[in-house]
Amino acid sequence: MAEKKVDFSRIKTSTAAGRKNLVHLGNLMQPGRDQVAPVVNPEFDELVERIRAARNAGAPILWSIGAHVVKCGLSRYLIEFMKAGYLTHLAGNGASSIHDFELACLGGTSEDVPTAIEDGSFGMWEETGRWMNEAIQSGWKKGLGYGRSLAAFVDEHPERFPNRDICLFYQAARLGVPATYHIALGTDIIHQHPIVDFAAIGGASGIDFHEYCETVARLENGVFLNFGSAVIGPEVFLKALSIARNLGFQVKKFTTANFDLIDLGDYRSKVADDVYHYYYRPRKNIVNRPVSMGGKGFHFNLDHRLSIPDLYRRLLAG
Repeated sequence: MAEKKVDFSRIKTSTAAGRKNLVHLGNLMQPGRDQVAPVVNPEFDELVERIRAARNAGAPILWSIGAHVVKCGLSRYLIEFMKAGYLTHLAGNGASSIHDFELACLGGTSEDVPTAIEDGSFGMWEETGRWMNEAIQSGWKKGLGYGRSLAAFVDEHPERFPNRDICLFYQAARLGVPATYHIALGTDIIHQHPIVDFAAIGGASGIDFHEYCETVARLENGVFLNFGSAVIGPEVFLKALSIARNLGFQVKKFTTANFDLIDLGDYRSKVADDVYHYYYRPRKNIVNRPVSMGGKGFHFNLDHRLSIPDLYRRLLAG
């Protein structure tokens, strides 16, 4: 019997209309209205002052996010940070762009994966898969990166995106803030769609990586913040930093901070390879290795729904 071939053109998709979403517009948090307990930590106090100093000096403040920042309903906060100059470059993985896109067009995101994976319907959404792939393919042909391609598509089809006011990549484009997305092929639901073009996705993400490297090359006296990206964020940052230093840019004195739910204990101490912390990429690639020549790295074991609102309170509302 001949071996069956996996033919993407035969993949069946469904409309996302009426889909049960675990996150919707009503879940989004409201800057200035949310009652959140303050973070009590002297290192958090120090980080706040370092962020403020970077902004006052006109140095980059680069935010790297995983998808849960969007799923936790924090988009409005990030947009306020952009407006105030406390977020000068937004970087994300593919999932963060997808949840952002779905909130903008569907008003909801985050399907129920445990049940959908059983029959192969997980991620097979026509609107998300087709529109995002069309956006990326169209933008890439015009020489645009991944983030700019999505923003341009929203501009071209505003009627499809009634909630674009809370869309991170779109508002970033309007505010002149780079929004770059760093894609691992095969990790995102839009890679399952029949019209997927991996050359376009890779090419557009490659353009974004170049733009990301430009920011990292200017990171002296700046700040790099990573919220919940355990693999893509730290790996992309370390490679961009190596490129910048290889090309002769002075990127020595800057601040890094990683926010996650993992408690690393004394995270500045050396850790042996028989401890699981050793294999947690943010510890080495964000908190320790990059700042060995004069910077300082932090790690905070905090829920994003606590850390980001408290940063807002201290930097913008305080």
